Amino acid sequence: MNKKIKKILSKKNKSKIICLTAYSKNIASILDKHCDLVLVGDSLGSVLYNYKSTKDVTLETMIDHSRSVRPGVKKSLMVVDMPYNTYRNSKEALKNAKLVMKKTKCDAVKLEGGKKIIPIVKSLIKNKIPVMGHLGILPQTEKKFSFKGKKFAERNRILKDAQLLEKAGIFSVVLECVETKLSKIISETIKVPTIGIGSSVYCDGQVLVTDDLIGLSENKFRFVKKYASTSKLINSAVKKYKSEVIKRQFPRAKHSFKN
Repeated sequence: MNKKIKKILSKKNKSKIICLTAYSKNIASILDKHCDLVLVGDSLGSVLYNYKSTKDVTLETMIDHSRSVRPGVKKSLMVVDMPYNTYRNSKEALKNAKLVMKKTKCDAVKLEGGKKIIPIVKSLIKNKIPVMGHLGILPQTEKKFSFKGKKFAERNRILKDAQLLEKAGIFSVVLECVETKLSKIISETIKVPTIGIGSSVYCDGQVLVTDDLIGLSENKFRFVKKYASTSKLINSAVKKYKSEVIKRQFPRAKHSFKN
């Protein structure tokens, strides 16, 4: 087993797991100093490409961004989202996951779903491809984005799915917008770490989209806390640059070349 995955597993019930998203080397190299896990999420579809859903994200796009992220990740575990319609069956999933692992040199892949994808998860793990699960809101297939765990049947299904994924061999699972008490029960029931996004402090770790965290996006999701106003900083820098160019204060001699 990958040493970095062992480290993630060892944090269960001991210390919180820090996870953020990255789509390029520059951001990844900063996150790597502070994170346990760096996720190349298919959230890049909306963050970078203005897609209405993650369904439009292709395997090639995920691979390209993951190859950019890889040089920036030294310490952390690097996980790549398998995009929509790339793991509809075991054969397709294995072919595409192998390609992702080979091209990006990532440590693991992440798949959305529970009972329906268990045979796929087992197949990947059997072929030595580590898998991270994802339950609760499933952005790739969700029709209505509202928190999960309102009704007994839904709560029971999500808990059962988490247990099935654990049994299949996943090393961790993302819980997205899962009701507080349910996320607590799941985290206490399964032996692998839970990584929450909008799923309460009871999860073993937390993940956010980095652009949301640093205030670069305009998203106002309930579960997001903005820790910086990067957009204001960029605006200020560009405004100053514009002013200096107009006033001929930039470039100066030291920014130019003489024979």
